[in-house]
Formats: sequence, C-alpha cells, structure tokens
Amino acid sequence: MADLATTFAGIRSPNPFWLASAPPTDKAYNVERAFQAGWGGVVWKTLGEDPPVVNVSGPRYGAIHASDRRVIGFNNIELITDRPLQVNLDEIRAVKARWPDRAVVVSLMVPCEEPCWAGILRLVEETGADGVELNFGCPHGMSERGMGAAVGQVPEYVEMVVRWCKTHTRLPVIAKLTPNVTDIRKPAEAALRGGADAVSLINTINSIMGVDLDAMAPSPHTDGLGTHGGYCGAAVRPIALHMTAEIARSPETAGLPISAIGGIESWRDAAEFIALGAGTVQVCTAAMVYGFRIVEEMISGLSGFLDDRRYGSVAAMVGLATPKVTDWNRLNLDYAVKARINQDLCISCGRCHIACEDTSHQAITSAVDGVRRFEVIESECVGCNLCALVCPIADCITMEPLAVGVIDARTGRPVGSGNTWKDRA
Repeated sequence: MADLATTFAGIRSPNPFWLASAPPTDKAYNVERAFQAGWGGVVWKTLGEDPPVVNVSGPRYGAIHASDRRVIGFNNIELITDRPLQVNLDEIRAVKARWPDRAVVVSLMVPCEEPCWAGILRLVEETGADGVELNFGCPHGMSERGMGAAVGQVPEYVEMVVRWCKTHTRLPVIAKLTPNVTDIRKPAEAALRGGADAVSLINTINSIMGVDLDAMAPSPHTDGLGTHGGYCGAAVRPIALHMTAEIARSPETAGLPISAIGGIESWRDAAEFIALGAGTVQVCTAAMVYGFRIVEEMISGLSGFLDDRRYGSVAAMVGLATPKVTDWNRLNLDYAVKARINQDLCISCGRCHIACEDTSHQAITSAVDGVRRFEVIESECVGCNLCALVCPIADCITMEPLAVGVIDARTGRPVGSGNTWKDRA
C-alpha cells in the first residue's frame, strides 16, 4: 500500500490530514478525539496573551445551504482561544506526550512587537510541540486590534514578524496567509524572505453571510448589531486552489512547502490540493459539520487512489498538476470541442436548450420533426460547456474534442494546429 506518512517542513505525521486552527482544536478533549479518529495532526487553536480575549455569547456562525440543506458556505465571528494561556500550554504538553507520532503545531497571534513573540515562542517550545503557525490571516476582531489580517495584508510586516520568530525559536515556522489581498504571492514571498519554513493558506475570507430582514441587521447578530466574519467551507475551495497554485508555480516561491486549507471535505478535494503543490491539507468546516470520523474516508480514499495510480507515497504526487497551470494567453486557441447529447440518457427537460438559446450561442435545437428532442448545431457550438453544466443528468452532455486537422465549421480554421501563444509570439 502507498505510504501516507508525510514530513512537512521537518514535521512528521502518519498522514497528510490535519485539523486547522479553529474551534475543533481548542482543547485537549477535542484533539484527542481527533487523534483517536485517525487525524495525522492538528494546528492548535490560536493562542494569544493573557488575559484571554472575550468571545460573544450568542450566535457565532452563519451558513449558506444547498437545496438539500448541505452546508456549502460557512462563516464565523469567533476570535482566538478564550481559554487561559497556561491551560492551553499544559494541555498541549500532555497531548504531545500521549501522541508522539502525531503532528502538534501551535497557532500564535500576539501584538506586533518582538518581545511579545519571543516570550510566547519560548513557552510553546517548552511544551514539546512540533512547530508554530503564525496567524496572519484572521479577518475579524483581531485585525481591528492590529493583528491577524492586519499583519498579513502588509508583506513588510509578514517578513518582519517571521524574521523575529526564526530568531527566537528552533521550531519550524509556518506563516498562515490571508486571502484578503490582491496577490497572494506577495505575502508568501515576504514570508520566505523572513525565513519561513512553510506557508499555510487560505485563512477565511471577509464576508457578511446575509441580512435578517426582520431585525434589519447582518446575520448572525449580537444584541441587534452584526459584523463581518470569516468565510470558509466548500464554496471557497476554488479560491484556495487558485492561491495554492499561484504560490507553487511562482519562480519566487517554488519549492516552498504549502499546507493547504479551504473547503476540503473528501479525499478527492485533498488530492487536488496535493496535485497543485500542497504537502499537507488542513480541514475545519467539514469536521464541524460531519464530525471527526470523516478522516476515515479521506485516508482510505487517498490510499486507494495512490495505489491505483502507482504513486508510492503522498510526496510522489505533490505538484504533479502545477506545471499545467498557465496564463490565459498561453492557451491553444485552435483547440476545439463540441457538445454531444446522449439521446439515451436525455430526459428532454430542455434546460440545455433554454440556457444556450437565452444566454449563449443558440447552438441547440428544440425539436426535430415535431418530437421533443434536443440536438447540437455543431457549426454554432463554441464548446463553452454551459449546456453540460446545467444538465441535471450526469454524462448526458459531454464535450468532445474535434480530431486534429479537422476544419472547425464555426471558425473555418483547422483544429489542433498547435497555434499557441508561444507560436503566435
């Protein structure tokens, strides 16, 4: 069987599945339940200075549901740990002693002053933890106090704090990046200049989940007032995949270890991040919605995939898809596909026709000889795949490439000529 064990920035774990710094890792009870379920590591919920922060006593979460009530987007306004620092430190020490084979990384956030970082790093080192994650990402509550995303949005601050931490600890330093920036590569480059051993991303995205139209206040609200929170869950996965790929393929940060976060719910989600350059993946929302045992499917699924593809280890597939991420102007504009409708699977709902007729290229007929039947007009089809996306039947509509050398009826040009950006330049 494939080896799921990972060594990430010098931190070993039996598999690449870690719990992210969040409510599920707030205390020893939760973390030990997670390890019993099979998680390879955890990032302990962010520690700060004493006295601890005070969280709201009331609704802290919001959600966007699919039609079947499945949670696809999640929001929280919870702050870093509200438990005393020493209590957390004692529990970290005890958990690591009982689970020496699991990765225990501690998330940290303190004021942007070197003595503050030096002091808390010394305390964390004494617990036997495997590494630290610097929380440069929290977008609410703490950022208003000059921490979290307020640091992560300024590359110079990221570099400065990372450099302080590398000076004051022997532990691996992971910089957790905020997605609330224009270009994720800039803080990643800054972290690398500061000496970071790895980066993790993405933290949550600034968001207001909705408005309570009876209270006329953002939802959730506390005593009639609401605030922006951090958005996560399956809906943010495409954003996280993009940002992971950008760091992995950038010449300035190529080779920098990445721990990927953002909407991971299954082994397949994890495999996609790994293929784009992640060495480990971190999960939060899915664990909160479904419980810790979801890791069982993740472990068995990824192991089976690695076996099927004859990858001997997780490391063997890290970044395999990264070279195929490119800029738009390098795409082959002479490559062509056309929609094909499988009439045996078609239920004649007409959604493909309506979508194409109203909003696309009028490339699907609505009837032939008076029979309700939908067919593609190849000369009008641009291969956009809108019809396949709106079709309610899996694989009923597929996008089929034209053979190399065939003349595309729509453009009058030969297909697959290799006329890429490089050739045109």
